[in-house]
Amino acid sequence: MIGKRRKHLIDLLGERPKSEKISAQLINVEKRQGFVLESLMLHLNAIETVPAYFAKPLNAVEPLPTVIFNHSHGGNFDQGKEELLTSSSYLQTPSFIETIIELGFAVCCIDMWGFNQRKGKQESELVKEMLLDGQTLWGMRIFDNMSLLDYLETRLDVDPARMATIGMSMGGLMSWWLAALDERIKVTVDIAAQVDLETLKQKRGLDHHGFYYYVPGFLKHFSTIEVQEMIAPRPRLSMIGKDDRMCPIEGAEFLNERLISTYEEHGVSWNWEGCILTGGHQETKEMRLLWKTFLKNHL
Repeated sequence: MIGKRRKHLIDLLGERPKSEKISAQLINVEKRQGFVLESLMLHLNAIETVPAYFAKPLNAVEPLPTVIFNHSHGGNFDQGKEELLTSSSYLQTPSFIETIIELGFAVCCIDMWGFNQRKGKQESELVKEMLLDGQTLWGMRIFDNMSLLDYLETRLDVDPARMATIGMSMGGLMSWWLAALDERIKVTVDIAAQVDLETLKQKRGLDHHGFYYYVPGFLKHFSTIEVQEMIAPRPRLSMIGKDDRMCPIEGAEFLNERLISTYEEHGVSWNWEGCILTGGHQETKEMRLLWKTFLKNHL
């Protein structure tokens, strides 16, 4: 039943121009403090190559647990995957790459459609173009990350049974959508992204989120909680600030209550943590401590 619903949701996201063969070109390898950083060009779709970073600790015992870091949006189309290395004003320091490497994990991140090395078309143009071609921008971004999982499975230094995903804002939305659609994600962390679309619509908060996120017909066939329940019983940590206007607190509380029941029904109540904390649309120091602990315990 879940498999059928998952396929229906994937169909709503539009056509997927899948690459005939997932492959990678190594552009550069660089040794940094405590880790090796690879710059890659990946063939993940049939339209364009995808710039990526892959990093792993120096002298680590392989294969390694691996985290997909999903960069945020923030209207900063220059940033993209660079956020993994340099952080952003609303993220904590040190950077995610340093923190994840310190945990002993590998980490990978791609430029999503329209960001950094994939610039050239405005996001609004991409939305319109893809709708005309039977696609959605949100779907295309998700499909690239699903193909990224295919690529990671080919690497001998990656443990395919221990793959996780993390991100904030758009990156957090990507985390729980990707986990819902692909069971290869074993642990999910989303920051400032626990958005119940029904509540957002009721509260007239739809304009707080970009055009990229809206999927035609979604609420006709699905609810937000139905998608998130597809992640259970796999471990998930979701954190928002109580003053985050982009994540209405009423919706987050509703999702939290339902997911507590869902995980209890699966007999793994400890695998779900839904936190409404101090702060706004940001990663706080409290959140950083929580997700580090969660990844250590579950990945």
